[in-house]
Amino acid sequence: MDFTFSEEQQAAAEAARGVFADVAPDAVPSPALTTGAVADEFDRALWARLADADLLSLLSAEEYGGAGLDAVALCLVLRESAKVLARVPLLENSAAMAAVQAYGGPELRVELLEGAGRGEVVLTVASSGRTGHDPAELAVTARREEGEGATWILDGVQTAVPWAYDADYVVVPAHTAADRTVLALVPRVHDGVALGEQFSTSGERLGELRLESARIAARDVIDVQGAWEWLRDLLTTGTCALALGLGERVLRMSSEYTSKREQFGFPVATFQAVAVQAADRYIDLRAMEVTLWQAAWRISSGARCTLPVAGDVAVAKIWASEGVRRVVQTAQHLHGGFGADVDYPLHRYHAWAKHLELSLGPAAAHEEALGDLLAAHSLG
Repeated sequence: MDFTFSEEQQAAAEAARGVFADVAPDAVPSPALTTGAVADEFDRALWARLADADLLSLLSAEEYGGAGLDAVALCLVLRESAKVLARVPLLENSAAMAAVQAYGGPELRVELLEGAGRGEVVLTVASSGRTGHDPAELAVTARREEGEGATWILDGVQTAVPWAYDADYVVVPAHTAADRTVLALVPRVHDGVALGEQFSTSGERLGELRLESARIAARDVIDVQGAWEWLRDLLTTGTCALALGLGERVLRMSSEYTSKREQFGFPVATFQAVAVQAADRYIDLRAMEVTLWQAAWRISSGARCTLPVAGDVAVAKIWASEGVRRVVQTAQHLHGGFGADVDYPLHRYHAWAKHLELSLGPAAAHEEALGDLLAAHSLG
């Protein structure tokens, strides 16, 4: 395998490092000390800097003011964002834009993509279903009402929608009576649309999206086979990139701490038990990385293999979920009491890691999905 990145992909990563260089992971109150949300909204100043650096329009075509790059470039940027716990809807906004560009109608693309690429319009995705355990596409029903000014009528509930209170539109997967999945772009403020506050382990405000006979114009509904599956794979792969970036930063924090912390007159990093644990976590991160790039490459290239792209995405998510959990648990152990000190940022990374581990399904759910794919596709 050749995981050499193109010049354009490397330039995107370099631009991201510049934008995120001065972002402090503890710029908001600790979730351990906050009963509600750690902040009223996401980091708007950082959002503006990302827009100025053209990092919000990475996947958009040049005709919509974008760079025309791919999922690999997006994952490189997401990896950098997670190292500083960047509080922005970069993944959801970018993935929603990519789905609109790939599957939306011309009018919808023109209306949304340029504004979203400039940071003026914010998009998010409802991808957790009704409970967080059931398929997201089954949580909402959609029926088309024909006639003059055709509309779709949506009913149902989606839980744990990220950045729901800050987004202008929520991309909602919904199923029809014909057992198809459509994607509806639902305005946050709209008749039949209500939000209920929820909070993640990281202290960010989520939203329970309730739809009661919400009427959405037909032009704002994507009714194309495979659109939701493609969007879900991109979201899951992007989540793996966030887990990788977070894990890499945490392992570096562990290395720096154990190199300075002394016991019996020696840095604890020189003790074999500490070195072995750190080495195991390094192996976890390399496995997370290689499976991430395999999945991102499959999405970007459309290459055909024995298993569909969902198989590579499942493998990446299994490693990301289990790997990031092991990395932060080992870091807490190696840091001792400092790992739980609210004046030290490690506990924040632990909280974000738990959120990422469970986002879009824990490892066990993806192991089941992978098993189903292996049973359905002969590898011989």
